[in-house]
Amino acid sequence: MVGNRETRLVVLRGNSASGKSSVAAGLREEFGRGLALVGQDNLRRTVLRERDRPGAANIGLVDLTARYALDAGYHVVIEGILYADHYGAVLTRLRADHRGPTHGYYLDVPFEETLLRHATKPIAEDVDETRLREWYRPRDLLPDGSETVIDAGSALHETVDRIMCDTGLAHVPAQDR
Repeated sequence: MVGNRETRLVVLRGNSASGKSSVAAGLREEFGRGLALVGQDNLRRTVLRERDRPGAANIGLVDLTARYALDAGYHVVIEGILYADHYGAVLTRLRADHRGPTHGYYLDVPFEETLLRHATKPIAEDVDETRLREWYRPRDLLPDGSETVIDAGSALHETVDRIMCDTGLAHVPAQDR
């Protein structure tokens, strides 16, 4: 078992440029201290400098990092593409092991919109449309039905507000942060 009855675990998944990192940053901004961000890209690309593939080391590192933060009393937001076939089993185990509430969200953005959003990112010059198309998986939902789908029509502030309310993070007293 991991965490406690009070810790919240939030998993944000979706394709590249779907808004996951922006939503995670918005949650951190809204909540403040006491919320750990576990970013797949940071652990995979920066810490390990590895490609996203089945069985890669970053999958376990995402799991271990989230578990460590939950056991230390932090609420945790895991964010990343987190392909269902690569990360599904570890996310399912983490969800089952977490003592507190767990919420999953899938940011569902059409490919055409990801192209527009991607053009504004720092890696836009390094990653072209062909590569984005290779990465893109429409509605790559986890098979257990544990995710709430949020479509591209939800503005950033609306998505952050919704997740803050759904998870109960909006109601955690300030002195506990």
